[in-house]
This record gives sequence, structure tokens and C-alpha cells, in this order.
Amino acid sequence: MNIYRYPTEADVLEIIARPTKDAADLTAIVAAVLARIKNEGDAAVIDYERQFDHVELVDGIAVTPPEFAVAEAAVSDELKAALNLAHDNIARFHEAQRYGGIEVETAPGVRCWQRSVPIERVGLYVPGGTAPLFSTVLMLATPARIAGCKDVVLCTPPQHDGSVNPAILVAARIAGVSKVFKAGGVQAIGAMAYGTQSVPKVSKIFGPGNQFVQAAKQLVALTDVAIDMPAGPSEVAVIADETADAAFVASDLLSQAEHGVDSQVLLITTSADFISAVEAEVSTQLEALPRKEIATAALANSRIVLVDSIDEAISLSNRYAPEHLILETADAEELAERVVNAGSVFIGHLTPESAGDYASGTNHTLPTNGWATAYSGVNLDAFCCKITFQNISPEGIRSIGRAVELMAEAEQLDAHKHAMTLRKLKVES
Repeated sequence: MNIYRYPTEADVLEIIARPTKDAADLTAIVAAVLARIKNEGDAAVIDYERQFDHVELVDGIAVTPPEFAVAEAAVSDELKAALNLAHDNIARFHEAQRYGGIEVETAPGVRCWQRSVPIERVGLYVPGGTAPLFSTVLMLATPARIAGCKDVVLCTPPQHDGSVNPAILVAARIAGVSKVFKAGGVQAIGAMAYGTQSVPKVSKIFGPGNQFVQAAKQLVALTDVAIDMPAGPSEVAVIADETADAAFVASDLLSQAEHGVDSQVLLITTSADFISAVEAEVSTQLEALPRKEIATAALANSRIVLVDSIDEAISLSNRYAPEHLILETADAEELAERVVNAGSVFIGHLTPESAGDYASGTNHTLPTNGWATAYSGVNLDAFCCKITFQNISPEGIRSIGRAVELMAEAEQLDAHKHAMTLRKLKVES
């Protein structure tokens, strides 16, 4: 990891910068795939699965009831229990986010209210490349069902034998997914955005993915479908002082580094001695990881920063706006109150980021790449639209009618003014 000691402003700008990629070639490739999915539907999805995932889907792309039964038998009772525990905690946290609506009389005779309405059909993308993220099924489908979405469609890459990872199917059953399809990458995003002979068109797409998936989501969002948020490679920032446990911090850094070679980890500390202790722990723990090569590549692009004070540490973190922020300091609870930019915050020495990834109850689908300055992670509201309503009585016309006329006239929108004038005349007659 690259070490910065007492960084200057120029150093800080370098620290908070994310890796950049030339998007022109990527966009061209993705656009071509999307165009073919839009025109050819299932046939194009099956062909791209053959090309990209090296899978022959001779029986189509929909997961069948017998395949769900096989998956149920393949997953251990112990893992099923863990999935159910995680689902219950996720459900409990997201149930608490229900919006009861508001109603206000803004002026005499003018009644305005707002209520939350679920999006009817949503699409979930669950990666299955280097790691089958069955936890993401729970994170996305659970709040979708709580929100009241009628159809919850899931796409995920098949395994080499044409089946879907059994744990993904079991999680889909637990969380109430309507339909599962064998489609990965850009072809999955296109199928949900446009609809195919098998995959229904959705109104909003959720879920993480590699740079091709993210580019596809952003392209279809221009004209065809809403998406949850812009996102990039996974990342974590850890703020640690002299009270932190080096082994804990090293494990937190590595748990993020093993996601992918483009993941980024950042350690900000006020203790010079702590740096060498963490480096030693990282080296030791790294040797035991099956995904050692991936984590090593990610660490090469990651940073350790030594600062003078906790004030400087939290300031740097807020500028970085991490997807995950772990506070391993003596005053972690107080420090958490000063966080203004982060996807999700993990407070104290005993709160690893992996708890939020799986079973604490918070959602792990979070803004990355600095987007935490403006975007929230997935929550219950993400699966809803808030619709406003108003009802105006004769008293209301008298309250606001003249103001509406004057403002419409000043904006030179005469039809707007006329719509109110007609009603004023009716009320006054």
C-alpha cells in the first residue's frame, strides 16, 4: 500500500482521486450489445451467454421450478439458517423505514398530501462472476417485497453447467423473487431494460456489477429505465487511532480488497507506530486468502495516510466520501456524528464491514466512487415513488387564485392563467 505521511493539499487531491478509465471504447462495446438485445431479445441473450460466460443455454434462460428444487437440496441447513437470519434482520431494518405519508392544509381551502406508492416491477442484477453474491439477493429483494413491488425480476450469470448458484436461488425463494433468469453482464441489463420474449421489461434496475454492467445501467438510464445509483469498484476507508487492533484493521482492509482488483482501500491513522503493525498483519493474513492475487492487486492501488489529528482524519474521510467507513477509535460514537459523506458507517472495534455486507440489517448496496456526497444507499424509498395530491375548495380558489393568475401572467403563460380565471369566475358567480 502507498503511504502518505502528513499529506499536503496536493497529496490529499491524489488520495481522494479514484482510478479513471477511458470510457469511449467501453461505451461503444456496451452500446452494441444493448442494441442487439433490444432488437433480438432472448436469442441475443443466449448468444452473448455463449460468448461471454461460455455457457450453452439449450433450455432457455428462465430458471424452472425443478431447478429451484435441486438448489434447495444442494444448500446446507446451516447456510439456510444463516440466510434466514440475515433476511429477518434486513426485513426488520427496512420495515422500520415505512413512510406513513403527510397531509397539510397549505392555505385555507387548499389541501395537499403525499403518499408512497411501490414501483410495480423492478429488476435486480446479482453478480456471479468471481463470487456468487447471494447476499445481494436478500439486500435487494427483501425491501422490494416490503415496499409492495408486484413483480421482482432477478438476472444472474449462470455457472458453466448452465445452472444458477444454488445459494442464489435459495436466497431468491426466501426473499420472494418472482422470476429468475440466467443472464449476466450487459445482456442482463439490456434484457430488463427493454424486455425480451422471456424477461419482462422493468421500471427500475438495482444491483452492483463490473465496469460493463455499470456502463450498461447508465446507458439504459438515459432513455429506457431508472437505476438505483451510479457506482464503481467497491471501497472502504478506515479511521484508526492508537486504540485500534491492527489485526482487526488489516482484516477490514483485506475484506474489501478481495472483492476485485479495482477495489480500493484507505487507512487513515493518527499513529505512526500503527502503520507498521497493520502492514505486518496484512502480509500475514493475505497469505491465507484464497483470493490472494485479487487482494494483492487491489492493495497496490490503495493508501495508508498518517495525519496529525482525528479532526484531520474525519475531514479527509468526508472529502473522500467512501462507500464504507469504519471508525476504530476511542471516541467512535462521537466521531460518527461528524460524518457527512459516506455510504454506510461501522462504529467501534467490534463492528466489521462484513457485518453490514451480510446480516446486521443495513443494506450493502451503496454509492461508490465519491457518489456518497449526493446519493443514499438502497433503502425502502428506492423501491417507491412518492406521489403528491391536492384538492382545492371554493375557499381555496379565493385563497390562492389571484396569486396563481399574477404569477402565470408574469411568466407569459396565458393558458395557465386562464385555467385559474375560469374557476374564479365559477366560484364568484
